[in-house]
Amino acid sequence: MPIALLALAIGAFGIGTTEFVAMGILPDVAADFGVSIPTAGYMISGYAIGVVIGAPLLTALGARVDRKNLLIALMVVFTLGNIASALAPTFETLLTARFLTALPHGTFFGVGSVVAAALVPVTKRAQAFALMIAGLTVANIVGVPLATLASHELGWRSTYWMIAAVGVLTLLLLIRLVPAQRPQPGASARSELSALARLQVWMTLAVGAVGFGGMFAAYSYIAPMMTEVSGFGAPAVAIVLAVYGLGMTAGNLAGGRAADRALLPTMYAALVGMAAALLLLYALAPFKAAAVVMVFVVGFTGSALVPSLQMRLMDAAQGAPSLAAALNHSALNIANAAGAWLGGLVIAAGYGYTAPNLLGAGLAVAGLLVALASGLLDRRALKSAPAAPGAGSGAPRSAERSAPSAHG
Repeated sequence: MPIALLALAIGAFGIGTTEFVAMGILPDVAADFGVSIPTAGYMISGYAIGVVIGAPLLTALGARVDRKNLLIALMVVFTLGNIASALAPTFETLLTARFLTALPHGTFFGVGSVVAAALVPVTKRAQAFALMIAGLTVANIVGVPLATLASHELGWRSTYWMIAAVGVLTLLLLIRLVPAQRPQPGASARSELSALARLQVWMTLAVGAVGFGGMFAAYSYIAPMMTEVSGFGAPAVAIVLAVYGLGMTAGNLAGGRAADRALLPTMYAALVGMAAALLLLYALAPFKAAAVVMVFVVGFTGSALVPSLQMRLMDAAQGAPSLAAALNHSALNIANAAGAWLGGLVIAAGYGYTAPNLLGAGLAVAGLLVALASGLLDRRALKSAPAAPGAGSGAPRSAERSAPSAHG
């Protein structure tokens, strides 16, 4: 795999750390600003909303910009946003800084996915994306646990200073390693927005927004669940988060390989596995060893879903892969916001810290139903147009042949 993927992976590591560290430092932020844990959870939802808004907006505005220069500009905004988070004097200021930090998130992954896909053969696209996104999953093994420990020892503000340093490193690597990559001829905001006219794009986004919300409903409140239900001490939460990150990394790499072989079956299997894992975590949370095992499995199944979603979107969008790939992260962060919000509601209603797992299983099943409906539409389109199976179907393999622009 090209060395340029390292720069993208380091950037993904920083973005993943700043996104997921909120779960680990939630109690510390709540105590510092004198707010409840469900209220502190708004910093998770606020970040997610920033991703949802920023992904389509910045991708459309940057349609005519050299992709390398666009990635550099996005990382500058990300770094400044983390500095602002570290300096936030009030909880409201922190929410604003988190929102601004999130704006480049989806576009970085969207444009980075197109750059990664352009550097490898078409049969390796999902694996190239998985290697880039591995930086995000490794963030849950190294970045989030270390930041959580730093929060306990040095205060939660130290975590954002650490992430800002990763942002500076990413800038240097992007400048050094990533080749210039001009946008497609005729690229414009309108051409990118054309992806929104395709039904399969919207259905795939719905799979991510609903199905992935199941994972976030549980993960958003993993720290209080591990301490209040499983009986772990606060320092042990960092180890549990690392176990979750191991599951994410393994699931991401396995999902990338599987998606290159059988895209839709991989999507179905990941959603079924996620629902089952969340049900088991709900039942086994009071038992320490079993709870840790299920945290790993939840991370594995959730992360295994992402490469298939990304490739499905890029294929369905055909001539507008950057926006489609960016919108995947909008969808996943709608899942983030909705999962954190709904999980907070069931906790505030008195159902306890394990209730978000049960809610999450229901969301995973709902996402599976949408994915099955999307696959059914593909099969019907293939039957009705046997001479041109790629036309308008969004089918993964046919799209690869008929839409070379989808790989950059």
